[in-house]
Amino acid sequence: LVPLPLVPLLALHTCQGLAPCLPEEGQVNTSGPRLLLATLHPASSSSRAMDRIFSASLLSLLLLLQSYGVCGTPPQPRGTLCRTKPTDLVFIIDSSRSVRPHEFEKVKVFMSRVIEGLDVGPNSTRVGVINYASTVKNEFSLKTYQSKAGLLQAVRRVEPLSTGTMTGLAIQFAISRAFSDPEGARVRSPNVNKVAIVVTDGRPQDGVQDVAARARAAGIELFAIGVGRVDMHTLHQMASQPLDEHVDYVESYSVIEKLTHKFQEAFCVVSDLCATGDHDCEQLCLSSPGAYKCACKEGFTLNSDGKTCTACSGGLGSALDLVFLIDGSKSVRPENFELVKKFINQIVDSLEVSDKQAQVGLVQYSSSVRQEFPLGQFKNKKDIKAAVKKMSYMEKGTMTGQALKYLIDSSFSIINGARPGVPKVGIVFTDGRSQDYITDAAKKAKDLGFKMFAVGVGNAVEDELREIASEPVAEHYFYTADFRTISKIGKKLQMKICIEEDPCECKSIVKFQTKVEDLINSLQR
Repeated sequence: LVPLPLVPLLALHTCQGLAPCLPEEGQVNTSGPRLLLATLHPASSSSRAMDRIFSASLLSLLLLLQSYGVCGTPPQPRGTLCRTKPTDLVFIIDSSRSVRPHEFEKVKVFMSRVIEGLDVGPNSTRVGVINYASTVKNEFSLKTYQSKAGLLQAVRRVEPLSTGTMTGLAIQFAISRAFSDPEGARVRSPNVNKVAIVVTDGRPQDGVQDVAARARAAGIELFAIGVGRVDMHTLHQMASQPLDEHVDYVESYSVIEKLTHKFQEAFCVVSDLCATGDHDCEQLCLSSPGAYKCACKEGFTLNSDGKTCTACSGGLGSALDLVFLIDGSKSVRPENFELVKKFINQIVDSLEVSDKQAQVGLVQYSSSVRQEFPLGQFKNKKDIKAAVKKMSYMEKGTMTGQALKYLIDSSFSIINGARPGVPKVGIVFTDGRSQDYITDAAKKAKDLGFKMFAVGVGNAVEDELREIASEPVAEHYFYTADFRTISKIGKKLQMKICIEEDPCECKSIVKFQTKVEDLINSLQR
């Protein structure tokens, strides 16, 4: 469900896929040993993660929309440096009877994907796998395989046990045996992380609180990730503080791969390429985690090559008719709906709102469609933001097709404030499968020349997002599950949009970039 421009969800894509993740010789990590617990629980208990998802989606679009009125090509990632930390990594995999065979295969794919992003070797990352149900089976130890190919073949051979769920017993086995010297574990030191990823889909049949506390006391950092019907209290008992950084989840095994990159990130060490001079920027080099981007001095615009600059004569900017199409179905939940409203207003804050520049409209849909306010009704940011705050939550179903038809027939009509000859942009947010047919309306919107962006959250369906999104599809739809990817996603998409403009007919990208990065930093805090 994750298109390539958006994949830097978590870790390995700190590397941006442009450079191999290799261990940095002599690299010292002071973070200490870590134990990652992966458990899986349903979206019904996923409020905090959904908060981050909606925040992420809206901030991405903030960057996208501003690009219609920004000068030239934005600063863009030009290089990366991602090296994996030396790690003793043990997967602890629940294969109880509640995990169906095809679901267990998904867990094996998840393990393989994490391993693929690591630098495997006796002096870098060592990997072991523990399989557990009512009993514990040591599939292979940290010392067994010293190559990535050998590990991947061994993972494919793992079979489920299909009995109970003794998670506490499995964690104790990891502490007392898997991370022992005879099994290939290295002596505890700041240079080597000790990490375990525990995957379970249900409530443990034994206690986890005491054994998790012993692990933390031994300097092991505990992460909990959940799929299916997982007891959140149990996850919190296992995880280290702060919980919002150590508890993650997906609602089903079919999307567990979305968590792959987060765990790869745990082993990634990045360097400041601007400071080392390892870049090709003509004027300014701006460092970002694991990468850098080029920018230009005031009065210049970044060229399409992403590194050279051209003097800019200035201009009046571009007009834009923007309509948000917001899913207000019951699966969103009231607290997340408030978050959506908050970030719509942050987007409005970054637009130039006037009769000659940006106009904003807002439509909410669930089982029916409701226009909150049309294009041009409000002439300034203050009035738009006040109207957004007053918007009430509809709940009920998800009639995305009906909402798209309304967007075409009403929202972008002249009678509702749309301006002839002005670019039309529709942003569709949805957190689930549409309950009606969307194909005809989605096609018509694009045939009419509307620029359509599709943002999928939670249980959104890839095929539906693709149908809604404009061409090239990969640049106009995305599914996001973690807030930390948004700055990279937004900058890439912003570059693709703004390259269509005359680089000297809009404002400086650097000022806008700074504003958005400040917002992102504030949210992370």
